[in-house]
Amino acid sequence: MSGYFPDFLRGIISTTANVLLMITLLQPKYSKKITVFTMLVILAIDLGIAVCFYLSGNLTILAKVDIIVFAVLCFAVRPLFKDTFMQWLFSYLTVQNISVAVVILSFVGSRRLPYPIYANSMLRFILFSAILITLLRYVRPLYQQTVKHWTAYFAVALGIYITFGYYILSSKNIILTLTEQEIPLTLLTFIGFASYSSIFLSLKNLLREHRVKEENQTMQSEREFLQLAASSMSERLKLMEEVSAQNCRAAHDRRHFNNMLLEFLERGENHEAVALLKKQDHTVPRMSKVYCENHVVNAAVCHYAKVAEQSGIPTEIELDIPRDLTVDSLELSMVVSNLLENAIEACLKQLGSKAVSIHFICRNMGRLLLQIENPCTEGVALDENGYPFTFEEGHGIGSKSVIAFAKKYDGELIYKVDKGFFRVRLLV
Repeated sequence: MSGYFPDFLRGIISTTANVLLMITLLQPKYSKKITVFTMLVILAIDLGIAVCFYLSGNLTILAKVDIIVFAVLCFAVRPLFKDTFMQWLFSYLTVQNISVAVVILSFVGSRRLPYPIYANSMLRFILFSAILITLLRYVRPLYQQTVKHWTAYFAVALGIYITFGYYILSSKNIILTLTEQEIPLTLLTFIGFASYSSIFLSLKNLLREHRVKEENQTMQSEREFLQLAASSMSERLKLMEEVSAQNCRAAHDRRHFNNMLLEFLERGENHEAVALLKKQDHTVPRMSKVYCENHVVNAAVCHYAKVAEQSGIPTEIELDIPRDLTVDSLELSMVVSNLLENAIEACLKQLGSKAVSIHFICRNMGRLLLQIENPCTEGVALDENGYPFTFEEGHGIGSKSVIAFAKKYDGELIYKVDKGFFRVRLLV
């Protein structure tokens, strides 16, 4: 019985490695316990068949039958994995290619070492272990991407599998075949490893290029956001300068008015003082309305409320935005500006055809909840992410900046079109 030990040892190493490779490359659908139990059943059946052929001493039939048996067993448990049939087939071919390549290399290498019958098992264990560690630590994420794009790489895996299969299935004596065809089989093994390495490296480069492209798109969006921020900031500063100049003029005129009023009172000319006060009440310039405590946001709201008023668009604005915020006030003012500007543009498109108005409310509940509602035209649609999109040149940048703001502060942004009304809600 001890004479069969080297064969049993090789069989255990190869069968166990094949099962581990399948678990590593495939994506289980159920719990780890179910997956492990199923693969142990495969291991036991495959090992049982291998032992029978080892006892008969017919390694050639074993090599042929093992390919078929392992394929049948793996196909039987395929429903336990998430992979589609073609993805599973690609993984199965990959496992078989790796397994045959390791068998060839271990056989060729062991012939040049002492005690080749045990050196074969040692080399087989080392090669399988190195491949499994490499797959788990470095290659598996890339391999998952490869499986997703199996159509591009399937021919490579199938071609290598057919070539290996030809040597095994056409062999009348597997030991003699491995000995006589040592050079072509070794070259084929290196071609196989080179092919898979090229697949992984090319995919790695493609993924890197894709990430760079995404980063460039992000940078472009940020650049557009900054340009919009600069434009909005310029409008806010201009508005603040106007308010400041208006306040300075009012303070200067108030000093003269107080002197005149004091003079009338000192002379006892009360009627003239009353008349002066009444006249002053009619000439005092109307100051910007205060919608909220935050001056920056208030300035933005005042500006667009004035634009809406001049365009004949009624507005209902009720804001509870404190002076101190957990978000940047200037960024929030730009978001409010973009939303109000979009609402005004939507109303202008319908002005005269139906009643239009803008409703803007904000509640402070520890977090700010903003909502703007306005009528919209038919055909307004949202993309797959629930965000508005447009094909018009130069439009859509404002919406992108709002989305970027929500993402930056981990907020919730919801757009909704319902019964002719467009509603946007932002929670930050």
